Amino acid sequence: MSTIRTFWNIFFSLCFAFVLCSLVLVLPWRWINPPTSAFMLTERITSDRKPDYVWVSLENMSACMAIAVIAAEDQKFPDHYGFDVESIVEALNEPGDRPRGASTISQQVAKNLYLWNGRSYVRKGIEAYLTVLIETLWPKRRIMEVYLNIAEFGPGVYGVGAASVLLRRVYPMELSAYDCTVLAAVLPNPKKMSAAKPSTYVNKRASDILAQVNSLGGATYLDQL
Repeated sequence: MSTIRTFWNIFFSLCFAFVLCSLVLVLPWRWINPPTSAFMLTERITSDRKPDYVWVSLENMSACMAIAVIAAEDQKFPDHYGFDVESIVEALNEPGDRPRGASTISQQVAKNLYLWNGRSYVRKGIEAYLTVLIETLWPKRRIMEVYLNIAEFGPGVYGVGAASVLLRRVYPMELSAYDCTVLAAVLPNPKKMSAAKPSTYVNKRASDILAQVNSLGGATYLDQL
C-alpha cells in the first residue's frame, strides 16, 4: 500500500511540475514580445544566416494585414478554440499520401514559436498541447499579433515588420490591401514563393484572398476579436 501511495505521489508531482513548466513557457509571451522563435533559431543554425526580424505591434500594422492572413489561412480563427475540427477531418479523408494541412493560426504559433518542422505524431502531439495552452492563456488579438511577427514571409524574413520593408518596400502601417494579400499568399511556402517579385500564381492567389477578405467584411471582421 505504501508503495502504491508513493508511486501516485511521484506521478502527481511530475504532472504538476510538467504543467507548471508549461505555464512558465507559454504565459509570459502574453505580455512580453518574443525575442526569437524556434524556427528563427533553426534558420540561424542551419543556414548560418541571421534572420531578419523586427517586432511591430498590431496597432502599427496596416489594418488589412490580419484579415488577409485570416482569409488565407484560418477563416474560423475568431470562433474556434485552437483547432478547426471540420478541416482536420476533411484533410484526413483526402486521398493521397500527403494530405493538405489543416493547421489553424494558433497551431502555427505553437509550432513556429516552440517546435520544429516535420510531420511526426510526437511533434503534432506537443503542438496540440501547446495550442490548448496558448488559446487558454492568450487573447485572440495577442495570438494574431505574435503570429504576424514570427511567421516567415521569405527566406530568413520573419514577421510583417521585416517583410514589409524588405519585400514590399514600405513600412508596416503603409501596406496596401494588395501588399497584405501578397504577403498572405506566400505563407504556405515562403522559401519558394516570392512577395518581392510575385509570380502569376502568387498574384492569382492574392486576388482570391482579397475576394475572401471582402466577403468576410474587411478589416471590421477583426472587431470581434
